[in-house]
Amino acid sequence: MKRDAWCVKRDAEGKIVKRVVILTLLLAVFPVFPAVAALSTTQEVEESLTCQCSCGLTVHSCNHLQCSFAVPRKQEIAASLAEGKGKEEILTSYVTKFGEQVLSAPTTTGFNLAAWITPFLALILGGVVVSLISLRWSRQRALEEPKQPLVTEVADEYRERLKKELERFEE
Repeated sequence: MKRDAWCVKRDAEGKIVKRVVILTLLLAVFPVFPAVAALSTTQEVEESLTCQCSCGLTVHSCNHLQCSFAVPRKQEIAASLAEGKGKEEILTSYVTKFGEQVLSAPTTTGFNLAAWITPFLALILGGVVVSLISLRWSRQRALEEPKQPLVTEVADEYRERLKKELERFEE
C-alpha cells in the first residue's frame, strides 16, 4: 500500500513539473507583455535616420557639436516616443518631411529593392564567372598532350659522358 501511495505522489509531482515546463515554454514563445517588446528606444530611431548636415552619419552618431539637424531631431524623437508613437510612425513622418534620403537604409520596396539585391547578385555572378573560367583552363590543360621533356636527350648526353669518364678513370 505504501508503494502505491508513493507512485501516486510521484505521478502527481511529474504532472506538476510537466505543467511548469509547458507554461515556461509558452511564456518564452509568446511573451506576456508584447507592448513592452514593441517599444522603440531613441537610439533605434536615431540610427534609422541619416543626418542632413552632410556629415554622412546617422542622427545618433553625428559628431557636430551644434548640428542644425541632429540636435533638434533627437529632441523631437524623444518627445514623440514619450507621446507613445512607434518607430515606424516616427520614421514615416520624417520621410514625408524630408523624403526618403533621410532614411539610413533604403526601403525594400520598388526600385530601392535593387539596392538590396544587386550586391548579392554581383557576388554570385562573379563566383560563377570565376568558376567557369577556372574550369575552362583546367580542361584545356588536361586536353593538351604532354610534350616530351628534353630531359631524356640531356640525360643521354650525360650518360655517354659519364661512361667515357669512367672508362678513362679505370684505365
